[in-house]
Amino acid sequence: MKYKALGNTGLYVSELTLGTMTFDKEGGSYAGVTGATGQDLATRMVDVSIEAGINIFDTANVYGTGVSEEILGKALGARRKDVLVATKVGSPMGAGPNDFGASRLSVMREAENSLKRLGTDWIDLYQIHTFDDTTPIEETLRALDDLVRQGKVRYIGLSNFAGWQIAKADGLACQMGTERFCASQVYYSLMAREVEREIIPAAIDLGLGTLVSSPLSAGFLSGKYTREGEASGRRATFEYPPVDKVQGFDVVDALKVIASEKGASVAQIALAWLLHKTGVTSVLIGARKEEQLVDNLGAADIALSEAEMAQLDEVSALKPEYPGYLPKMQRGDSLFVRLRDS
Repeated sequence: MKYKALGNTGLYVSELTLGTMTFDKEGGSYAGVTGATGQDLATRMVDVSIEAGINIFDTANVYGTGVSEEILGKALGARRKDVLVATKVGSPMGAGPNDFGASRLSVMREAENSLKRLGTDWIDLYQIHTFDDTTPIEETLRALDDLVRQGKVRYIGLSNFAGWQIAKADGLACQMGTERFCASQVYYSLMAREVEREIIPAAIDLGLGTLVSSPLSAGFLSGKYTREGEASGRRATFEYPPVDKVQGFDVVDALKVIASEKGASVAQIALAWLLHKTGVTSVLIGARKEEQLVDNLGAADIALSEAEMAQLDEVSALKPEYPGYLPKMQRGDSLFVRLRDS
């Protein structure tokens, strides 16, 4: 397992993170979508992850409506002090008008609730789950800064923010002198490369680490979905996030060729591709079965050549989008000179 600094901090995280959205009880609020590991299997997955070198675990207050945090806290037990725990705030936790969002009320209240459920005195990385356009960012930043000063939170991050939202939040934090975000969690995979346009460049420029969620596009890149037939499972009943299947099956075909040559699984190659991409700090892996987790962990040992990366980049390439398709002008170019002198 390799470790990387999280943005411009001295905090080092493993290049794979265990995501715990599947940590839920039978009949829980997320069980019908992501499955439910239950406490025993979740504890086993934490054991396997720590043995493999993973030192960071990601959850959210909304996962299982708090159950994921409870299960993770119990699974870690006395090992809590030796690992990093990341959780999130902002998604709906009830039907009331103040039961969601990134207001001061919500951030402070939900931090206390998460601490109780996790059975810990501090949160290593506290993330705003999604941009809240009903709350001034200044209000959110001051609340997060207070949590850091109180010692209840050590680092702050954001999730699902657009590039301009990341830039605005960081600029205001610098202006106000509050704690700055050090990490951005994004959906990124061979089937979802939109973050390469604005979000990852913004994170790199501003010194944020990037944590990748849903790296297999909810199982589409696991290898079990093909033109010949799609496997039963989560995507059969909940096809989210959406994928372009025409391009997607071409991507899966390319993955299968490389996987066969390396004696690896399709999922391992898809994860390894992300581990080789510029700006990626850590990739979240999650599973409903122990064998899925063990397979995903194997991605950390796979090296892809420049030719293999180029092959996967080409088959999964984004269509050009304005202004990205405009020619890049260099000083001395005839077009640049004509524009200058016009």
